[in-house]
Amino acid sequence: MPDHATSTSPAVQAQLDRLAALSPGADILGLERITALLRRLGDPQTALPPVLHVAGTNGKGSTCAFLRAAIEASGHGVHVYSSPHLVRFNERIRLAGRLVDDDALAALLSEVLDAADGIAPSFFEVTTAAAFLAFARAPAAATIVEVGLGGRLDATNVIDAPLVTGIAALGIDHEAFLGRGAVTIAGEKAGIAKPGVPLVTMDYARPLAARIAAVAAEAGASVLARGRDWHSETARTTLRYTDQGFSVFTRRPHLVGAHQSRNLALAIAMLRHQGTLEIPEAAYRAAADWATWPARMQRLSPGPLTALLPEDAELWLDGAHNPSAAAPVARALRSIARGRPVTLVLGMLANKDAAGVLRLLAPTLSRVIAVPVPGHAHHNPADLAMLAHDLGIEASTAATLPDALSRIADVGVVLIAGSLYLAGEALAANEEPPA
Repeated sequence: MPDHATSTSPAVQAQLDRLAALSPGADILGLERITALLRRLGDPQTALPPVLHVAGTNGKGSTCAFLRAAIEASGHGVHVYSSPHLVRFNERIRLAGRLVDDDALAALLSEVLDAADGIAPSFFEVTTAAAFLAFARAPAAATIVEVGLGGRLDATNVIDAPLVTGIAALGIDHEAFLGRGAVTIAGEKAGIAKPGVPLVTMDYARPLAARIAAVAAEAGASVLARGRDWHSETARTTLRYTDQGFSVFTRRPHLVGAHQSRNLALAIAMLRHQGTLEIPEAAYRAAADWATWPARMQRLSPGPLTALLPEDAELWLDGAHNPSAAAPVARALRSIARGRPVTLVLGMLANKDAAGVLRLLAPTLSRVIAVPVPGHAHHNPADLAMLAHDLGIEASTAATLPDALSRIADVGVVLIAGSLYLAGEALAANEEPPA
């Protein structure tokens, strides 16, 4: 089933079962189906509170988390659409600060699926339509929409007039859908550009920046790039953001990793280059402290999973599903470990670059325990263990996360990584679902 969606609510599960039976039921890019589906539903995407639309290979979820924190710190209600979910499908749709409840979710999915006859929408297209229906019917000052895949042909790109758009870090991922090469991917992400709408970006290598600029120009959008139109500098404990006539200092983000300072700066830049929401300086500072984004270098709290480790061992969690995501995790891991032994519990989907991820994490690792990713096509744990062994790392396999953790005797650091789906399994097993 796409995204391993299950629910403890019988009403929601009944609709998820219908959703799983859809054709094509997979990530097939194009706007024809979602456009037809939304038309049958009264085009709710035209009635959303002002939209902040965020694309990127890595960091777009964290950027959305910082956007949400800053907007809420300003006293505004904000809707959020994100993917994938980690434990509960409800995590995809946040209504003015709260996850959609089961009764409302069941009704939304039912309404969309009833309207979908003959269209054959995908799992993500139905989810997107349900989110837009919910957002159009509930008051809020703004709507944050995270792109699912790519940008140009992603289902969320039916939004014609967002308040501002943004692109986070770029990397090589989703090549099977987007075409090969970083320049191609950059162009696909830039496909969210809209006429007269600011497109706020990170600083990229020249060929990527040129492609983004070309796509934006064709769309009639202005590009506001880090290092040219806005700037950020990170010190040991602080972040300084500046643009023309404005400067603000915040603490370094509570979210772990040096890369999160750049994601916070991108969120500030997006909010600074829109003209509808009033965001005071204090809200930017609050966003650094308040933003949460589960399974991104998250230290797990005491629970059934952490209890399997020796006392004083630390259990951390991150998706780290591609080399671009693994690079900042490797840096954060070195800082966290402080010379202690580090065990990586690794599970990865079959279409991900396992060797690339392991090469980046290897210098800090004492051992690797490879596990499957339940419910999804994944790398054989034995193959992952062999890759780790070839890098000179002690490696073994385990059938489950609890089995892997129960084998660890060192008082050190344990990182579960490689897949957000695996991260969801960890959060559920530790009874620590996102709220």
